[in-house]
Amino acid sequence: MAMEEEAYIPEEWSEAAATIASASGGPITAFICGPKNSGKSTFSRHLLQLLLPRHKRVAYLDSDVGQPEFTPPGCLSLTILDTETTDMKPQPERCFFFGDISSKRDPQIYLTYIFALYDHYCHQISTTNSGVPLIVNTSGWVKGIGYDVLVDMLNHIAPSHVVNIRISAKSKNLPSGAFWSQDGDARAITLLEINSARQDSLNRSVLVHKDSRHIRDLSIVTYFRQCFCGDVNMSSIKEIALALAAHSPYEVSVSAVNIKHLHCEVPKAEIFYSLNASIVGLAVNSEGSEQPPRCVGLGIVRGIDTLRRVLYIITPVPSNVLEEVDVLLQGFIQIPACLLQK
Repeated sequence: MAMEEEAYIPEEWSEAAATIASASGGPITAFICGPKNSGKSTFSRHLLQLLLPRHKRVAYLDSDVGQPEFTPPGCLSLTILDTETTDMKPQPERCFFFGDISSKRDPQIYLTYIFALYDHYCHQISTTNSGVPLIVNTSGWVKGIGYDVLVDMLNHIAPSHVVNIRISAKSKNLPSGAFWSQDGDARAITLLEINSARQDSLNRSVLVHKDSRHIRDLSIVTYFRQCFCGDVNMSSIKEIALALAAHSPYEVSVSAVNIKHLHCEVPKAEIFYSLNASIVGLAVNSEGSEQPPRCVGLGIVRGIDTLRRVLYIITPVPSNVLEEVDVLLQGFIQIPACLLQK
């Protein structure tokens, strides 16, 4: 899970979340948006804690590939949470590997994944469990193409509630009102515009400039820590790195998988070189479906035997799930330097 911010919930936020949680007359879909570091994830978590006691199950669509809540960086996911999974790391209901920390790399593919996750919620979750609300958490890219992407998401999802979090630097905010609608009419959508929770003595938003790269690296290290039993005592990144270096990898025959680079063309003669010492998405093609390959986890390509055409992969994905994997997806998610150095 992404590193949690210090939680401060002002009255304005509590009232907005309570408005959503107490809504009636149809399924709740809350779309949380705003500029970078405005507190979208903090508000989403607060709303989640309000919705769970009322509905028992809540769906969470995470569209922030840089710092997702329940998956490693580079993934887009739909996760179903209940009162029993809030204290542990839940497995996503559906996950796609985008392979980068920003949707700027390929906004169209990014939207394809988001729409597929939302459609899965509609067809598989909402229709069979009509009382399951949905929280959609978004990234902080709200200008230029990022704004267009956000508008496309809003028009496809058509949420019941939109929470627009604003900071004191007005030029960085999204427009007021129903900015996603051509006629500016929110219609049946409840629009809640609230201020960032972080204010200084002059009522200016105080942006916390988080070390995003460090947080991403820590998330990746934590993910691969799952390769080992929970009772194994490893208290430092150095210990985890050394344990991973000594960990027995899986053998994966190149002939058994389709290898695909998500954001560029790699000559066939260079595929092995590009894969070595890289992080890949382990995915399963959906037979007879136009859906993108669903990601079941990540793996580190530990080494390659070019003569035997075998890849050696370290992953916490269980062997019975790994047997289903028929696609390796390579993007630009890098192994943290703290692991490579060991």
